[in-house]
Amino acid sequence: MYLGGMSSSMPEDVQYAMYRTVPGLENVRIVRNAYAIEYDCINAVQLKSSLEFKKIEGLFAGGQFNGSSGYEEAAAQGIVAGINAALFVKKEEPLILDRSESYIGVLIDDLVTKETAEPYRMMTSRAEYRLILRQDNADIRLTKYGYRVGLISEERMNRLTRKIQLIDEEIERVKSVNIGTGSEVQKVLTDNGSTELTTGATLAELIRRPELSYDVLAPIDKHRPELPCDVCEQVNINLKYEGYIDRQLRQVEHFKKLENKLIPDSLDYLEISGLRKEAMQKLDKFRPRSIGQASRISGVSPADISVLLVYLESLRRKH
Repeated sequence: MYLGGMSSSMPEDVQYAMYRTVPGLENVRIVRNAYAIEYDCINAVQLKSSLEFKKIEGLFAGGQFNGSSGYEEAAAQGIVAGINAALFVKKEEPLILDRSESYIGVLIDDLVTKETAEPYRMMTSRAEYRLILRQDNADIRLTKYGYRVGLISEERMNRLTRKIQLIDEEIERVKSVNIGTGSEVQKVLTDNGSTELTTGATLAELIRRPELSYDVLAPIDKHRPELPCDVCEQVNINLKYEGYIDRQLRQVEHFKKLENKLIPDSLDYLEISGLRKEAMQKLDKFRPRSIGQASRISGVSPADISVLLVYLESLRRKH
């Protein structure tokens, strides 16, 4: 008999105790302890970033079939593959989420540019820009894409637009509100474990203190408007971590420049003089859609990317 889920390191009487309480299994003996799920999968480097097969037009793949593990990863790929299959039928541009916009973008980019030796799991450490890939701002990052492909209503999109407007307006207001050194202010600060002010400061500067927050400072913000909780949360986060977020946004800006340098599908890498042989072979195998994606392929060096950029520029001038 085969039964799984129990550790073989347990004493035999402990392993059997639960099973032998089941009618009919009073004398059960466990032959092998194990738990396994086995499934077949493809090599995901055969796919474009849209999850369409490079060599089979109109065929899209999603889920564990692509070499990933986990229900969330499968669902993420499934919705992207489904959306892009529908867009393909409608002869519209595919939906491609990049690494700076979503964990789905990181997941798919890793699958189609890196050869994985084991089922892929989406861990936050795989994302370079995880400071801006937060659960609290997912709607701000991704709703516009849902609206574009017809999965989000205009009413919901308008609500989000209004939310973003409120956040921006409140951040600007808070940065301009000057707080003096009156007794009420000092009491709020000391009550919350913060040092007293010796000179005036803006409300934004106080929010950036680790022990304070937008909500904690409400008693000394006399002209604070009534705002939804999710707007207040974004105001607090964006002000408190503004320096870190701005630095990451600058990194994203550089990343976007490389992602926007697209590579023609028909490019013959084997004819580009100056590329190392390994780079030629890897680029020809993976067929990256952009310079950014090419730079993330193992075996392609910064020097190879420079050669590729020069070659693409020469092609552009010819045409």
